[in-house]
Amino acid sequence: MASKEEKGGINYRILNRKLHRWGSAAVALPFLLVLVTGLLLQVKKQVTWVQPAEIRTENKTPQVTMEQVISVARSVPEAKVVDWSDIDRLDVRPSKGLLKVITNSRWELQVDLKTGALLQSTYRRSDLIESLHDGSWFHDNVKLFVFLPVAVIVLGLWGTGLYLFVLPYLTRRRREMAGR
Repeated sequence: MASKEEKGGINYRILNRKLHRWGSAAVALPFLLVLVTGLLLQVKKQVTWVQPAEIRTENKTPQVTMEQVISVARSVPEAKVVDWSDIDRLDVRPSKGLLKVITNSRWELQVDLKTGALLQSTYRRSDLIESLHDGSWFHDNVKLFVFLPVAVIVLGLWGTGLYLFVLPYLTRRRREMAGR
């Protein structure tokens, strides 16, 4: 007598295992990249190799001018700042007394909010790691057509894996019920 799962010639247990096996093979490399970069991003505040530690000051009121900011940025040769087009963004942290200048060359310059003094100049890897994590480093289409499907497949692997985990318990329960 055929089980309910085998009706119509399809054994759903075998199909589930095959989907789980091939799905995990299909996403192995991109998902490994997502996992490793995700772990690095989780500890970015604790690991200065990923993102520089913030140097706090007591100067909570911004008094530095934009001219001072660009002048400080130009003074760091590694940052490769000639004009404002070389700066990706400014991150003002009044509660910490600093302003971060993030350059296109991935340098982070921390500037005192009051005096305009350079507090720190360090290479910043967190933005690169983020772009690897979401796939945008490769290309926006890779992000959409590779990393998004990988996420959907991993969600499916979660479901099939959960089914594979629960299956022995369900089988044992069915056998116990049939034995009554």
